[in-house]
Amino acid sequence: MTVHSISDKPSLGVYMQVPFCASKCTFCNFSSSVERSTIFDQYTRMLERELADYLNLDSLCGISPNFISLPVDSIYMGGGTPALLGEERLRHVAHSLQDHLQLGAEVEFTLETTPGSASVSLLQALRAMGINRLSIGAQTFDEQELSAVGRLHTVPDTSDLVCQARQSGFPNISLDLIAGLPHQTEKSFRRSLETAVRLGPEHISLYLFEVDEKSRLGKEVVHGGNRYQAGAVPGDDFMADAYESACAFFASEGYNQYEISNFALPGHESRHNRKYWQLAPYLGLGAGAHSFDGTRRWSNQSNVQNYLAKLDVRQSCIEESHMLTTDEQVEEFFFLGLRQVEGVNMQLASERWGAEYLTRWTEKIQRLEDDGWLVSHDGWVRLTRPAYLVSNEIFQEFVSV
Repeated sequence: MTVHSISDKPSLGVYMQVPFCASKCTFCNFSSSVERSTIFDQYTRMLERELADYLNLDSLCGISPNFISLPVDSIYMGGGTPALLGEERLRHVAHSLQDHLQLGAEVEFTLETTPGSASVSLLQALRAMGINRLSIGAQTFDEQELSAVGRLHTVPDTSDLVCQARQSGFPNISLDLIAGLPHQTEKSFRRSLETAVRLGPEHISLYLFEVDEKSRLGKEVVHGGNRYQAGAVPGDDFMADAYESACAFFASEGYNQYEISNFALPGHESRHNRKYWQLAPYLGLGAGAHSFDGTRRWSNQSNVQNYLAKLDVRQSCIEESHMLTTDEQVEEFFFLGLRQVEGVNMQLASERWGAEYLTRWTEKIQRLEDDGWLVSHDGWVRLTRPAYLVSNEIFQEFVSV
């Protein structure tokens, strides 16, 4: 197996999907659901079974055992709200990770959570399990905006969670914010930015509300409806101005932008998320989780009941598997790598695939440079600042060149 990672010493990231929420936000386009807690025990057992049985996948799906034996330097438990599993179940999962994987000495171990979902005792227990990074879904610090999208927490809940996490010993905290929520104004958005920074997180992610059919709110906006307060969603001009103002504000507060949507104090960039953009290997566990070994992508059953049923009879829970063609590898190198502010290393690309093979992509790069969307410097290619807001359209240029 060849691992196409920017790192000279390949390491493995692990993503564990816990697709359960206390409520489903109107803007959410992820595969998560509200389930009775009675399913949590079975889901935890099947997570452990999936991990324990992973070495058998070589014969089932052609996945190399070398993949699972790579040293792990990042673990990310997301969803959903993993804290809903509770202390005992999470402890079982953490022990299972330790028992079956080659954990490095300094693992970045992240758990996603929402304000109000983790008590002080749970936070202390999480810290004792080795979890050292919290990713908190604040989304906004405006009560009207929180209520409009169905969030269950209040603004003080977020501040309380950050404070309690610090007291419990968490050295690394990330806050998620969203631009473009119903009723959001320039003033309320600025207040959210200022409040977030005042809480002192090491990392901030800023996402633009995606107007598409994958969420209830997005679908309503697409079709011009008024349910879920769709009529109060600000327009494209607001989104662009909000994004630019946020980038400038975070920079003034010492947060370096290292990816289109991500900002960090020096040395606190998300190790796990960088694996996605740099084509490093990662293992996905849980319903709907995705994996990548450098040349092959595969995904688990997205339906929770199907996932549980497969593992219950010791069958593979993998739903789809695809070996990337060389063209697809190059396309991913560009449309994932260009999300990073530093861009992509063309020397690395030439070493992997050959300068001659890359000719048709380098011709595309030159045209995009001429149009002002890309810039080349010292062997690297990156987006220009104006390109960030139209990045999806630019990435599409690298697909099926």
